[in-house]
Amino acid sequence: MISVEKDNSAILIALGGNLPGPSGDPAGTLRAALQMLAARGMALAAVSRFFVTPAHPPGSGPDYVNACARLVSVLPPPALLAELHAVEAVFGRARGTRWAARGLDLDLLAAGQAVLPDEATSAHWRALPANEQLQRTPDCLILPHPRLHERAFVLIPLADIAPRWRHPGTHKTVAEMLAALPEAEKAAIHTI
Repeated sequence: MISVEKDNSAILIALGGNLPGPSGDPAGTLRAALQMLAARGMALAAVSRFFVTPAHPPGSGPDYVNACARLVSVLPPPALLAELHAVEAVFGRARGTRWAARGLDLDLLAAGQAVLPDEATSAHWRALPANEQLQRTPDCLILPHPRLHERAFVLIPLADIAPRWRHPGTHKTVAEMLAALPEAEKAAIHTI
């Protein structure tokens, strides 16, 4: 098994969906998306369990099925993101309203210890107030994902496959970031 804590080529992604699609229910869609990623040359090093999570923001739709995966790829982060978006499109994803219900969402969480485009920009987007998160989107790829540290629906499955991965900006591990979240938020998430 690849050590995600030491291997800077390890790619961490989040998968989610809360609407049925061509592959059936959201869990079926996630399984099909993982197969497609592997077929497109992204080796699956690890996949978390699947979790049922409340929609984010609360009340915005049916519950989601979420998971995380660790991939190995030689593609640079912008090309990886383009591949993730291409797979989403195959499953009918059309980008529009932020945080809307969807059949498939693939987020590039981290590419090893890469900080993109730079630490100052990354820190700015991590600190963005909640009310601005709905209205503003970055015009470039931000890595690690700027909301990674505050989302139980990402950190719980990520802890399955990379509990000791350390965020290069906050220097906290996945386990530490997860422990810092409110217990009520974590309690609302369960495995399928």
